[in-house]
Amino acid sequence: MRAPFLILIGLLCVGPARAADNPAAPPAPVAPSADPTQVRPGSYVLDPDHGKITWSVSHLGYSTYYGQFAGLSGTLQLDPKAPEKSRLEVTVPLGGVITGSTRLNEHLAAPDFFDTAKFPTATFTATKVEPTSPTTARITGDLNLRGTVRPLAIDATFNQAGIHPVDQRYTVGFDGRAVIKRSDFGINAYLPQLGDEVSLRVEGEFKAAP
Repeated sequence: MRAPFLILIGLLCVGPARAADNPAAPPAPVAPSADPTQVRPGSYVLDPDHGKITWSVSHLGYSTYYGQFAGLSGTLQLDPKAPEKSRLEVTVPLGGVITGSTRLNEHLAAPDFFDTAKFPTATFTATKVEPTSPTTARITGDLNLRGTVRPLAIDATFNQAGIHPVDQRYTVGFDGRAVIKRSDFGINAYLPQLGDEVSLRVEGEFKAAP
C-alpha cells in the first residue's frame, strides 16, 4: 500500500506535463478574437462555401427584390499593422445567381442582363484600403462586370479571427456593403421600372493559406 501512495504523492507534486516540457504536444488553439490587432498577417484564400454577395433592387416600386451570388473565389494579402498595404482580389461566377425562380435565373443569364455566355464572371480588384475605425475600412477598387470596369467602394467590417471550430483552420471573417448602378455596366433592361441602384451585402470567411 505504501508504494502506490508514494507514487500518488509524487504525481501531485510534479503536476501534469506542460506543453513546453513535451515538444510533441500540439499548439494551444487560438480562440476567436474581435481585436483586429491580434490578426495574423499573411496570405488568405476565400472559403467558397462562406463567401457570397446578397443583392437587392427595387421591383417596380412595389417591393425590394433579393438575390444572391455564391461560390465566390478570392485571395487576400493581409497586414493588420499596415492595412493600407493589404491586397484583395475576388471572382464572382455570374452563372450561379440564386433568385428562387428558375425562369428568372435563366433571364438574368441572358444578353440583356449578365450575358454569362460572353462574361461568365465578374472580378473585383482592390486598389486602396483606408481604415475608418479600429474594426472598419473602406476598400476601393475596380469592378469588372460585363467587360466594363468601374470604381467600387466597399465599407467593410472586421468580425473576428481565430481557429475555426469546424475545420480547425485559422480564419478571418468580414462583412461589407456597397452600392452600384447597373446602368454603369450596360445593364439597362427594364429601366426605369426596375431600380438602377443595386445594394450589395458582401460576406466572406478567409482561410490562412497553407
